[in-house]
Amino acid sequence: MVTVAELDDLMLQGWRALTCTEVDGWLVRRSAGVTSRANSVLPLTPPADVGKALREVEDLYHGTGLASTFLIGPAAQPADLDELLAARGYTRLRPTLLQTADVATVLERLPSSDVAVRIDKRPDAAWLDLWSLTDGRGGAETLAVAREIMEATPALYASVEGSSGITAIGRLALVGAWGGLYGLAVHPDARRQGQAAAVLRGLLAEASGHGVDSVWLQVLADNEPALKLYDRAGFTTATRYHYRTRPVAG
Repeated sequence: MVTVAELDDLMLQGWRALTCTEVDGWLVRRSAGVTSRANSVLPLTPPADVGKALREVEDLYHGTGLASTFLIGPAAQPADLDELLAARGYTRLRPTLLQTADVATVLERLPSSDVAVRIDKRPDAAWLDLWSLTDGRGGAETLAVAREIMEATPALYASVEGSSGITAIGRLALVGAWGGLYGLAVHPDARRQGQAAAVLRGLLAEASGHGVDSVWLQVLADNEPALKLYDRAGFTTATRYHYRTRPVAG
């Protein structure tokens, strides 16, 4: 069974930050504010002086105009870090489930459909535009950073083409025998048509030919439509995490 530490490492590889600085055992990731994951601290080991480490982290983030943010999961160190951050004025955000499944199980449980899914090795402009629309981000600079993050790891990019353009997308990072699902999204006008399931199945069917036999994903704990799909596909929750963040003063 995969451990929380191994999942942390998979997530590090699947969505790489542009800059990563170690502060006494903590990994401080910064990527111009594009996604919480790539702009948060992964607190792997307890610092010798927690107060000093916190001040250094806050200086690093605030020096570039970013909110100081920590990813808090079961392996966060020190063990009372969540409470320390709360006392320091950090807000708890985005409770998230980290789920895993065997690729064979997902392919067995999700039937094939008439939805045509195209698989590419890089995201094109239309793919990124839909990612931006559904992820609530935008602008040429943001998309350039997102592309750089995505292309730092080998991955497969799925898309469904409708009469007016791309209607569904997904990304599967390739990390050894694991695949990491990111950016699964459907245009608001094309939802409830089975396109998300088709993208998931298409990505995993392609990935099985690349030696991938297990898959992980992250899903917001209150995203009921996505949770229903993943439950139907055979995913189970391996662990969970949330963020603690404190904006730049002023």
